[in-house]
Amino acid sequence: MTPGKKILGEERRTLILEWLQTSKEPLTGSELASRSNVSRQVIVNDITLLKARNEPIIATSQGYCYFAPSLPEQWFERSVACNHKPEETEEELNLLVDLGLLVKDVKIEHPVYGDLTASIMVSNRKEVAQFVKRIHETNATYLSQLTNGVHLHTIAAKNKQTLDEAEAALQEAGFLLVE
Repeated sequence: MTPGKKILGEERRTLILEWLQTSKEPLTGSELASRSNVSRQVIVNDITLLKARNEPIIATSQGYCYFAPSLPEQWFERSVACNHKPEETEEELNLLVDLGLLVKDVKIEHPVYGDLTASIMVSNRKEVAQFVKRIHETNATYLSQLTNGVHLHTIAAKNKQTLDEAEAALQEAGFLLVE
C-alpha cells in the first residue's frame, strides 16, 4: 500500500476482518484508520456494517476484537452481582483478574432501556488499567453509575473453584451484592 492512499469500501472492510482475525491484541479504531488511511469515523461505520453482517466483532475498552464465541479450553462462566462506588471499580476488577479470571462484561438493568450490557474483556492488571484510563480520558461514566453502583459481571475461569474463590473475595471486599 502506498502511504497516503486510501483503501476503499469493501476492500477496506475485508482487510479490517483479516487484521482483527489475525491479531492477538485488540486493535483500536485509530490503528485501523491509520492502516487504511481513512478517518476513525469511517472505521466506526465499517465496524457497524460488518456487525450488521453478523461478523462477531466486539468493541472493548482496548479496541476491537474478532470474537470467537467459545472460551479457551474448558472454561466455566458465572454471573456475579456487585455493588460499589465508581472509584472502587479498578480495585474490584484487579481483585478478579488477580485470581486468573476473565471479566467479560458489565450489565445493568436500566429503568427505561432494560438490560444494558457492555463488553469489558479484561484478564490482567494492564488491561484493567487501560480500561480505567480510557474511562477517565473520555470523561465517560461507568454503567454502574446509572444504577447507584449495582451491576452484574460475567466472569470466566478455568475451573469452578476459582469462580467460588472470586465470589468469596468479592464478598470479603464488600463488593458482592447479597440479599
